[in-house]
Amino acid sequence: MSDYLEMSGYSVVTAEDGQEALSLIDKYHPHLIVTDINMPKLNGYELVQQVRKRPAFRLLPVVFLTERSSTEERIKGYQLGCDLYLPKPFEMKELSAVIRNLLERSQMMQAELRFSSTDTGPSTPSPETTEATPKSESTPRAIASPTSPSNVLHLTQREQQVLDLLTTGLSNSEIGNKLHLSPRTIEKYVSSLLRKTETSNRAEIVRFALENHLVD
Repeated sequence: MSDYLEMSGYSVVTAEDGQEALSLIDKYHPHLIVTDINMPKLNGYELVQQVRKRPAFRLLPVVFLTERSSTEERIKGYQLGCDLYLPKPFEMKELSAVIRNLLERSQMMQAELRFSSTDTGPSTPSPETTEATPKSESTPRAIASPTSPSNVLHLTQREQQVLDLLTTGLSNSEIGNKLHLSPRTIEKYVSSLLRKTETSNRAEIVRFALENHLVD
């Protein structure tokens, strides 16, 4: 599922249990959560309860993807704050459509909140309005190449993370372990970096990054 969503253009962070998921949510501020109910340390219900207690994540879309499909289980999920309850087995295309729909709706809600906060004048926005807007996982980082001043290199946050680790000499598998992504997904990001930097191998990427101050 992670690979499918990555190949569909999403940045995905995975967790082995509910407790790790909660810590990653605080760290990455995702735009959406897809979670099972049966998980060690913190089950899906408990995870959603903890997430909803955080002002920044009150509007965060949550999808339950689980084998528990009884009416009682679904009602409990919705009462705790999930946006959609998708029982297993499921089709990847359906999950992708669900995610796209929830993200589009969430973006419209955030835009309305931002408009409302600016429409009220220069006063300081309330904490709910400020914190409800999640940090973007795809904010581009623009770097001007000295060899071509008119060209600007745009790196997504994930591409920058891969580049930072790539310059330390890590393999795709090692980078994937650090970013909770598959080696195949890392290979996709490396290919994107090769294309954007117009280089032909990893060594040239590293040299390009150092010469153009793309890494610290």
